[in-house]
Amino acid sequence: MGAAKRFPKGQRVLETWLEAERGQILLWLPVAFGSGIAAWFALAGPAQWAAFLCIALGIAAAGGALHGRLGRVLLLGGLAMALGCAAIWLRAERVSAPVLARPAVASFEGVVVQADAFAARGFTRLVLAPIARADLPPRVRVNVDSTDLPAGLAAGARVAVRARLVPPPAPALPGAYDFRRVAWFGGIGATGKALGPVTVRSPGSSSGQGLRAALSTHIQAHLPGSAGGIASALATGDEGAIDEADAEAMRRAGLAHLLSVSGLHVTAVTGAAMLIVLRLLALSPTLALRFRLPLVAAGAGAIAAIGYTWLTGAQVPTIRSCVAALLVLMALMLGREALTLRLVAAGAVIVLLLWPEALAGASFQLSFAAVAAIVALHENPRLRRWFERREEAWWRRLARNLGSLLLTGLVVELTLMPIGLFHFHKAGLYGAMANIIAIPLTTFVVMPLEALALLLDLLGLGGPAWWLAGKALALLLWIAHMVADAPGSVAALPVMPGGAFGWIAFGGLWIALWRTRVRLIGMIPVVAGLVWAALAPAPDLLITGDGRHLALRVPDGSFALLRDRTKDFTRASISEMGGIEPDALASLAERNEARCSPDLCVADVAGGGRSWRIAATRSGYTIGWRALVATCASSDIMVSERRLPRGCRPRWLLLDRAALAQTGGVAISFAGRGIRTVETGAQHPWLDPPTVQPPFERGKGEP
Repeated sequence: MGAAKRFPKGQRVLETWLEAERGQILLWLPVAFGSGIAAWFALAGPAQWAAFLCIALGIAAAGGALHGRLGRVLLLGGLAMALGCAAIWLRAERVSAPVLARPAVASFEGVVVQADAFAARGFTRLVLAPIARADLPPRVRVNVDSTDLPAGLAAGARVAVRARLVPPPAPALPGAYDFRRVAWFGGIGATGKALGPVTVRSPGSSSGQGLRAALSTHIQAHLPGSAGGIASALATGDEGAIDEADAEAMRRAGLAHLLSVSGLHVTAVTGAAMLIVLRLLALSPTLALRFRLPLVAAGAGAIAAIGYTWLTGAQVPTIRSCVAALLVLMALMLGREALTLRLVAAGAVIVLLLWPEALAGASFQLSFAAVAAIVALHENPRLRRWFERREEAWWRRLARNLGSLLLTGLVVELTLMPIGLFHFHKAGLYGAMANIIAIPLTTFVVMPLEALALLLDLLGLGGPAWWLAGKALALLLWIAHMVADAPGSVAALPVMPGGAFGWIAFGGLWIALWRTRVRLIGMIPVVAGLVWAALAPAPDLLITGDGRHLALRVPDGSFALLRDRTKDFTRASISEMGGIEPDALASLAERNEARCSPDLCVADVAGGGRSWRIAATRSGYTIGWRALVATCASSDIMVSERRLPRGCRPRWLLLDRAALAQTGGVAISFAGRGIRTVETGAQHPWLDPPTVQPPFERGKGEP
């Protein structure tokens, strides 16, 4: 009350504004809850998490001491932030499971929890629960070559396998994909590769996963190649048969969302089920007069949505879309407006309550950002008047619909671009134009033809429908490659600081969720975040956590690799962090700036207003002590996968095996001597997990 008495005019202004926005305030509850989750991920450890909880509860207490709408906003907002932080903290502790302490070769029996085929890459990924093995984690993930996998393997089967297992790997470079975190919340304590055929001890049950595999095999038998892979992805969520080049083209063209079963697919299936049931039941005058057929159709749509979600593996994005579809159907049954921001907020709260860790993933952010942008755009009164149907000439109606679709695509593309740049360090620029054709093609041509072909296959008459579906999918792939290969089709950003991304996200939410002119203030944090991201120094030197791979920015702006033989995954990670295409990575040994032998490279480059000498070992062979010490003394940075002798003292930075064990992967910017590391000293549970000591097994594949 003291603050209110000292600033009565300011409180009146806030109360007036909040009264005008009273219908929008509820939308900020999931934002506050998500802020608590985000704070837990961003802060370093228990002391800081506890401090955040105290601050959030302090805000709630301050709100409780105030009268009026402002007090209620602070009270509920503070409680929601505290609940979000507590929810993800509790979730991280509940999923705690031991992790493999070190690499090992192990022979064991286990139950198949999940089996995902990657036909285009020649392997199947199994999640196994080892049986009666206290020396192994409760769940391990193993890749099995397709030739070593017995036919018909399904969830629930008991199998015997010999595999090389390693602990879930850390990100290779700062800002790269963090599999350790994903594995922790998935309960996976080790990952690896089978060293021979898998033996089935007892078959699994004919569950939905077996039906998925059978349906995917059936589809791919009629549509070979990537066309069959896309058709399988639409029907069962199985993307494994899509060729990597075609998948990359889909990503670059902004069409990758078509491959992941989410809102578009669930909506199409639900709408088709409702339409078919409604039309069929309306053929009977008795049913039409005695029953409310729209309610029956909505029930059929709900059953279709749940069945489709189960068939496609019940992944989190699909469950999220199913929940949203069920909320829409519930609103229709109650006679309320079907799609509103409140409905989107309710869906977000449900997902975050069940899987709070989803907030940190790109899938959650992309899907909810896209839906929120679309709904917010079409809820705008001025745009709604422009979009609404009216009596007019057909060509004007067509132009209006195309304009609506183009504007929606542009807004969605602009909304998703910062998310793509933050997570993947690149984003498509022509996605809005590509989606104008690709979304209707997929929704109204490909999916209905595929469903028709599957139905006609029951009578042995599906051939023509499969042929048409193949032609439509070929057109979709042609669009993807044409857009992906267009000049300037992809924007790349090597580094987007987390703080910059946070400002952009907050500004975007401010613009989307408020209705009065105050929403324009959101442009300030958006612009500030964009400027921050644009001015963040790009890395000049990238070093993986094992010290084996180094990429140095050379004068033409590209990166040169220390080792000529570099795995595709490592090349992809380096190219993403460097903001260049993988094909642009050159060999350091071939550059004029470098002098390389089979065992050692020394390169001189300019950066940050001075010249830098970088030295790195290229092999595990012994290098003369005197020569090595002399190289260290003349270099600014020395990098090695081995432990270097004490006499190795570079002028600035030594990154050998011992140092990299503490830092993980490193990204260095010469300007200002900026250093980013994978290991930051945080205390999240996946960084220092409980471990199990694996068995020691001699033989082929022993680490």
